[in-house]
Order: sequence, then C-alpha cells, then structure tokens
Amino acid sequence: MEKKIVDGKVAVLYSTGYGSGWHSWGAPVEAVFDPELVDAVLAADVRKAIEIAERKYPDAYIGSNMNDMRVMWLPVGALFRIEEYDGNESIITLESEGWLTA
Repeated sequence: MEKKIVDGKVAVLYSTGYGSGWHSWGAPVEAVFDPELVDAVLAADVRKAIEIAERKYPDAYIGSNMNDMRVMWLPVGALFRIEEYDGNESIITLESEGWLTA
C-alpha cells in the first residue's frame, strides 16, 4: 500500500464534515493513505479529489465528504483509528486516548 511520507510522518485522509464520512462510509484502508488523493486534498482541489476517488474507489461513498477532506500527519508506525459520528470523522491515537501502561 502506498503512503505519502514527509519528514517521518504519514499523511492520513479523513472527512470532518457532517453527513457522510470517508473511510467510515466505505472507502478502503488504502484510500486513507492514497498519495495521489492526499496531494489533491492538500492542494484544495476538490474537483480533482472527486475524480481520483471515483476512478480508484468506485465502491466508496463520494459526496459531500469530499468537500471536508483533511490530512493529518502522523508519525510512521503510529497506531490510530478513525471514529465517526454522523459523518464527522476524527482520528484517535493511543496518546490521545490517555492509555496507561502497567
């Protein structure tokens, strides 16, 4: 699976708008890391992001979520999950959960 990595950090795509999520509404794991899609989102080119998503991930829900796509940079190897509430996705890392170590 290809990933966009810059300065030891991996680009992770998620959708912050309400209504429909990106990964939580059917985009496969590879779509969360897709370098081509990341570049379109970083360039704020929604039209290009939609074209890429439709071409590469035809089974994913593509709608208003493309207007609210964001990139979060996480350290290579970081453990995380994407949570969703009413389409609004957020990235949860082990550190943000406040896990304890025995």
